[in-house]
Amino acid sequence: MKYKSTRGQVSGLAFSDALLMGLASDNGLLVPETIPDVSTKLEHWRGLGFVELAQEIMPLFIDDIEPTVLKSLVAESYATFDHDEVVGMQQLDNLTVLELFHGPTLAFKDVALQLLGKLFEHVLGERGERLNILGATSGDTGSAAIDGVRGQQNVDIFIMYPSGRVSPLQELQMTTVADDNVHCIELDGSFDDCQNIMKTVFADADYKAKYQLGAVNSVNWARVLAQIVYYGYASLRSDGATRFCVPTGNFGNVFAAYLAQRMGFPIAHLLIATNDNDILARFFATGSYARGEVHQTLSPAMDIQVASNFERFLYYYFDQDSQRLTQFMQDFATNGEASIGAPPEEALLSSVAVDRQQTLQSMRDVHQRFGYILDPHTAVGYFAAQQWLQQAGADAASSYVVVGTAHPAKFPEAVVEATGTEPTHPTLAALSGLPKRSQPLPGDIDAVKTYLVETLAAK
Repeated sequence: MKYKSTRGQVSGLAFSDALLMGLASDNGLLVPETIPDVSTKLEHWRGLGFVELAQEIMPLFIDDIEPTVLKSLVAESYATFDHDEVVGMQQLDNLTVLELFHGPTLAFKDVALQLLGKLFEHVLGERGERLNILGATSGDTGSAAIDGVRGQQNVDIFIMYPSGRVSPLQELQMTTVADDNVHCIELDGSFDDCQNIMKTVFADADYKAKYQLGAVNSVNWARVLAQIVYYGYASLRSDGATRFCVPTGNFGNVFAAYLAQRMGFPIAHLLIATNDNDILARFFATGSYARGEVHQTLSPAMDIQVASNFERFLYYYFDQDSQRLTQFMQDFATNGEASIGAPPEEALLSSVAVDRQQTLQSMRDVHQRFGYILDPHTAVGYFAAQQWLQQAGADAASSYVVVGTAHPAKFPEAVVEATGTEPTHPTLAALSGLPKRSQPLPGDIDAVKTYLVETLAAK
């Protein structure tokens, strides 16, 4: 399997090269040159556990790591999860919550970033190289990425997060990690500012090469690959084709589901749930992809108005026409808006925006009816799925699987407001009183570049 860029100037990369490149050198995103068809394997795979299924899927995309080594790396990645099957499935009447928060930082990002950390460690060790990771987080990616690579000798990680716009516990999960290779940057700005700085730094090819920069954000193909597995796993445990409702801001999570469907997994519909930051909902309603003001909400990991993974979907929507895709992205970068002219003719994907009161209502209703606590991101998905089923009426023959993205204990303020109950988790309770380490910086590209250089020089 080889990899190419959505923008057409990079192709023929082996997986390990794609892993270390992160963002493509032409500023596009890396995708596989072909998408494997697994439809003939589904019956055999139906009885596999999560780790076993991952060990079947990964070699289809990774052929430059020895198979037994890859199998071992996959098993090691999920050994620390506190659920026997890595992910859980909780039935709530006509909806099922796919619990992806049983990893070490209690968020769905762990499913990908524990594997990514193992892959980095193996590939860098084999090559005798090192990597400096620069990432941006709206909440969960930062702590999950840090946990995946903390203590590694050949990796330093720099994570930017928007000051005052992640939950206090999310910030503690990042800033209380004491390992010398971990560096947190508290940026004055929004997540979109963090993400823009990251992409601009990566676009400086000389700087990227000189300081051996790599990416852990969902621009890194390996993140998407790992997420394909849980969509395949859940779809094979449902009767008939599965409908997924995915709360998302950056489009990476739902793009993995989109690829799983293209591979042949039985997936009938993907409902994209956004909060008040509704750039994706507006696109699927109008065909216009237009930047808006970033709103602070109860679901901060989705407080995004530029979905970095959306480019990968557009690439396939444009029939892999890199020229058309590049023009669209250039128009968006220049004008803050680009359009395909009309709502997309895309039966597989739909989108719904959910506001603050609807989020709280879902959390309250689920707690009262089932004694089950949703985090505010999952609640966005739950409300969107319920609303969609009510509108579909008798045509909704099958229910939705709502992607549960985080443990509710990460967002105690929102949970208390909705339910009057304060959720707890021993992993989070252990953070209380620990010293914090972070570097405040202005929302300035040069300030971030200078901090990175000075920090590495001092090591």
